[in-house]
Amino acid sequence: MIMYRNSWLPEVFNDFFYNNNMPKANATAPAINVLESDKDYTVELAAPGLCRDDFEVNIDNDGDLTIKMEKKVSEKEQKAHYLRREFAYSKYEQTLILPEDVDKEKIGAKMSDGVLNITLPKLEQKTQKIARQIEVG
Repeated sequence: MIMYRNSWLPEVFNDFFYNNNMPKANATAPAINVLESDKDYTVELAAPGLCRDDFEVNIDNDGDLTIKMEKKVSEKEQKAHYLRREFAYSKYEQTLILPEDVDKEKIGAKMSDGVLNITLPKLEQKTQKIARQIEVG
């Protein structure tokens, strides 16, 4: 069996993505998608019932992306009697090691329809002209 490793996701994600058994490692951890296009990477984090004020997204001193989430439980929720509750995230933190081609000055985050979307723009690759006239001295 060949395993491909994504160098910028923590090892725990590699083991999770490429494991045939696929058990839930942590039932309270939100699901994360990572997409790549020519211009950027997008991290999608499932967060039903949460709002943008429940999140803190930053770049740490090592240049890694840190996502922190904390849901403040209301008094009404504390008194509620759930028969089954699967998406009650109270506190969560994840650090992603970013690839070298991410423009860390232009990272943006947006909350929409229960999903936190973090856009990681890629640095513009300047193509160097190869063909040119060289003067003989």
